[in-house]
Amino acid sequence: MSASGVSAAAIAARLSAAGLPTRVEEHTRFTTVEAEVPETLSAESWREVLDVVADADRFGLLATSLNGRTLWAVVRKTVPTTGDVGGPSYQR
Repeated sequence: MSASGVSAAAIAARLSAAGLPTRVEEHTRFTTVEAEVPETLSAESWREVLDVVADADRFGLLATSLNGRTLWAVVRKTVPTTGDVGGPSYQR
């Protein structure tokens, strides 16, 4: 598992411990965590949840009348500092 995957898994574990069902997905450049947020989440729980996602590179809340509220967090994967930085088509 990548370093971003480990960080995302830690975020997901902490959100799960706070009672939120979570999903983790690996992508090419980042790992995402999504959690369903109940309407009845207390102010204290919100503070805990915000403290958890503060460890991510980006986070937000998607709220719709159809799907409820989904908290999301993104942890970027490390960008290479040497070698094939531009990818396979990069011309040197």
